[in-house]
Amino acid sequence: MATEASPRPRSATPSTIPQKRPLNLDDEQHVPAVSSPLNPDAAASRARKPQAREQREKKESLKKREAKGTDATRSATPDTQTSTKRSKKVEKAPDVTRPLRYYTKPPNPSDFDPPREPMFNPISLKANREFNECFEHISNKKAFRYTNCIADPAFPSSRWFRQTEAEPFFPRFSFQEASSHILFDSQGRSITTEKGFRMARANVCAREGRWYYECKILSGVKPPTHASALTQSSSDGGHVRLGWARREANLDTPVGFDAYSYGLRDVSGQKVHLSRPKDFMLNNESFCEGDVIGLELTLPSLALHRKVVEGSYNKAVDVSDDLDPHPAAEAPEIIRDRVPIRYKGIVYFEQFEYSSTKDLEDLMNPSPSSALSTAANANTTNAATTAPPNPNHPSVPLRTLPFSSIKVYKNGKFVGTPFTDLLSFLPPASKPAPQQGAREGLDDGMLGYFPAISVFRGGAAEINFGPDFWCPPSDLAVNVNGGVAEEDNEAGDEMGAGAKDLASKDPTTRGQHSHGKNSRLRGMGERYVEQIAEDVVYDLVDEVDFWALDAMDENADTAGVNGAAAQKGRSASTAAGMETGSAIGMAEQGVLGGGGGEIKEIVQEEE
Repeated sequence: MATEASPRPRSATPSTIPQKRPLNLDDEQHVPAVSSPLNPDAAASRARKPQAREQREKKESLKKREAKGTDATRSATPDTQTSTKRSKKVEKAPDVTRPLRYYTKPPNPSDFDPPREPMFNPISLKANREFNECFEHISNKKAFRYTNCIADPAFPSSRWFRQTEAEPFFPRFSFQEASSHILFDSQGRSITTEKGFRMARANVCAREGRWYYECKILSGVKPPTHASALTQSSSDGGHVRLGWARREANLDTPVGFDAYSYGLRDVSGQKVHLSRPKDFMLNNESFCEGDVIGLELTLPSLALHRKVVEGSYNKAVDVSDDLDPHPAAEAPEIIRDRVPIRYKGIVYFEQFEYSSTKDLEDLMNPSPSSALSTAANANTTNAATTAPPNPNHPSVPLRTLPFSSIKVYKNGKFVGTPFTDLLSFLPPASKPAPQQGAREGLDDGMLGYFPAISVFRGGAAEINFGPDFWCPPSDLAVNVNGGVAEEDNEAGDEMGAGAKDLASKDPTTRGQHSHGKNSRLRGMGERYVEQIAEDVVYDLVDEVDFWALDAMDENADTAGVNGAAAQKGRSASTAAGMETGSAIGMAEQGVLGGGGGEIKEIVQEEE
């Protein structure tokens, strides 16, 4: 009988669980001896020593402090408020950008009167109207801009001065924004010159939305059917160029001369930008005397514009022009650094003007040095700066606006779209000339595209901002409420309701815009009314802000607190050494500095 196998004995369960080996800082056998791509600091880690513990500062004992007499107030109640203030970290108040503020002497009694009209001296008669030389007014210099102002007792904190307009009170050519060789009619709506190409800009600008204006050629290229067209040269009647221009555009050049303007030639109807004419009109048809040329400008919303200049624009996300966005919680900052000066008995606001930038100058005339550097850096990231203008260009002045365009109408008929993707104009795309006292990155509310006309040796043109246009396009038949124009409403309410319903259901009649105040096409005359309202609001905002600063100064307990409040709320001006006639350059000590600064009289009579 086989013996039964005995069961295999089980191993005894250990009484304790093995613990992980303690890590010895001196034992670094786990560190590889040779450096590798995954552990390049192997040798350095071997030589690394533990950091020494920071020694605590020793303080004297209570008995020693009593013996020295430094703890005499031991029995007094501790000042918990003071100790709490010392223990807490002082938080710096956020910087608030404000306009520079200057002390000025009290206004004269005549400063409360509205600015008088400019004086005219008759020069020539052309197209059955008299053209005059405008004098006794100030003109914008290369680095300075001037606007009318008036003394108002309701603005004491603004040193009594606010912005105003001079007659005539309607949209027209600006007498300050024109070359000194431009001749005006009495209403400021027609211009001519006896010199070479000279430019005049309007007194109203477009910043966002869709805007339209018309230009009638009074003297220029003769029509082919004219009797003198075959016997006279095409330049006998002068020439006219029309378009849109920014404030940086040179007034002694034609429209389209540089990167700051887009223009159309009367000869062959060519489009011009950066002084490079290109064919545009069918069969090279010219703009002749009597023709009415309509120009429509489309700009995206300022919210989308700021995305472009801030570098946050994304083509995949920002797929709409956003012309009618929801109201923002905070309005954009409008900062106007200006000072009142007196010129020939009239008070004007003087401020730094925006100037051309090197990037756009190189875009017009590429320098050989930049071309050599481009070739040398063809394989580096610097080559991106040579890319054509686009919304995401590394250089902010070379960034373009999506959904922007200029359309052309001739005698009421749509011709085409010569320009798209216009250059951006909000800061930092626009900046003042580098000089003392000029601050970059500020928008004064008048940056945008202005209607601009340039004339050459007898050429004459008349401008029309509406509402009574000569040859309006069909889009202008839609009014604010989405209905039809007033003349169409007279035909009956039923017809107006039908047109309103058609316009609301068929977006193709309005391009890509179907509703909204900014989406509809409007005449520049409406923009003029908005611009005046904006100036009033900006003046009120500045007055309230300055009034609050004055109240802060009056309630300050000490000079130190007063100086700190002023340092937080104001920027100091160090402008000095400007050319004669510049009041900003004389205001170094005139900036408010906590109520204790020296008073500098700014409003001075020019000799």
